[in-house]
Amino acid sequence: MGGCAGSRRRLSDSEGPLLFPLPGEEADPAPRPPPQDRQGGHWKNAVGFWLLGLCNNFSYVVMLSAAHDILSHQRAPGNQSHVDPDPTPTSHNSSSRFDCNSVSTAAVLLADILPTLVIKLLAPLGLHLLPYRSGWRWREESPRVLTSGICAAGSFILVAFSHSVGISLCGVVLASISSGLGEVTFLALTAFYPRAVISWWSSGTGGAGLLGALSYLGLTQAGLSPQHTLLSMLGIPALLLASYFLLLTSPGPQDPGGEGEADTAARQPLINSEAPESKPGSSSHLSLQERWTVFKGLLRYIVPLVLVYFAEYFINQGLFELLFFRNMFLSHAQQYRWYQMLYQAGVFASRSSLRCCRIRHTWALALLQCLNLAFLLADVWLSFLPSIYLVFLIILYEGLLGGAAYVNTFHNIALETSSEHREFAMATACISDTLGISLSGLLALPLHDFLCQFS
Repeated sequence: MGGCAGSRRRLSDSEGPLLFPLPGEEADPAPRPPPQDRQGGHWKNAVGFWLLGLCNNFSYVVMLSAAHDILSHQRAPGNQSHVDPDPTPTSHNSSSRFDCNSVSTAAVLLADILPTLVIKLLAPLGLHLLPYRSGWRWREESPRVLTSGICAAGSFILVAFSHSVGISLCGVVLASISSGLGEVTFLALTAFYPRAVISWWSSGTGGAGLLGALSYLGLTQAGLSPQHTLLSMLGIPALLLASYFLLLTSPGPQDPGGEGEADTAARQPLINSEAPESKPGSSSHLSLQERWTVFKGLLRYIVPLVLVYFAEYFINQGLFELLFFRNMFLSHAQQYRWYQMLYQAGVFASRSSLRCCRIRHTWALALLQCLNLAFLLADVWLSFLPSIYLVFLIILYEGLLGGAAYVNTFHNIALETSSEHREFAMATACISDTLGISLSGLLALPLHDFLCQFS
């Protein structure tokens, strides 16, 4: 009887209300839409979350890809309408074999991540006061999303028209605010949709990395100035707002799974409790004790993800600039852009792989990424890799590890949290990557100065 009841309950979740409710259950007060409408809604939400992931991370990625240009500030005189895509390298420290900028690209990383860290630290405590919706008209007032879109557009404009590194870094800060506020908002919003949207969101964020880095590389290689390259990307914030307001269906009680019973049974819940179906904003009603209990359960996923992102961004913003091969057809700036593009290609591939490969023990990815960091740090010091193409392969592998850690971490959390706690858990866990990136930026700055001074 228990098996039949379970089957009938799952059938009722996915195919509409029961005509004759089970004992103790009430019939749905409102009929669900017909199957074809729900299927259309599924694809709208899938495409919507993919585009939200793409647009949300785009400005963040572009600022990191432009980090070397921002710091070297290689602009053409006059109206800066055009720059040579292959400028003669300008050595800022001729005594160093690394051709160092006076400031590490980790400075851009910190400007691009510290505001995000502050937002994510505050999000589990008070971000619910800034709602997704107003009453039942959930799209008519969406201050988080509007703020995110405006900040993204402002970042492109400010950096494009900047005449100093300081003002450019202010533009990078706006990109950070946009990305951080958007990520914590949209990841928490996935709690009210089928779990499949997590893989679409993750794939979209990976696509942002690839398309952001590739578009900046391609447009500057084609001869477009950094200024006009950034201004050409102003359509991305508009696409973010259109995706949210026009594509997503209103969140409501849905089957959150799409997972097999065996897959779900193999997981151990973060907190054992039976909770009612979640509604947007429900995490604001959790007590401090409940939040602490959920947080402790999340640590087994938070710690490995912090380590993965610490290692990979220490490589990206601490070592990329120092992995410089002289006497090549690629200039120093072009080598840096290729490193960023290949890293993002690996991230995109692995963040889109959830349907093919799922990893439960994410600590293994953290271990492999730390070994990656140790290997490349040794190469920076000893210069034993003979070809830049070997570095290209290692960086692609680095991106694969990072993307796999991200998508599997959030997928596992979605499986192991009850509907009541899922919004809080997702908003809390998304601090992991930001914390790891912030720590890596803080350590990469003194490393850059040490190596450039004494090499």
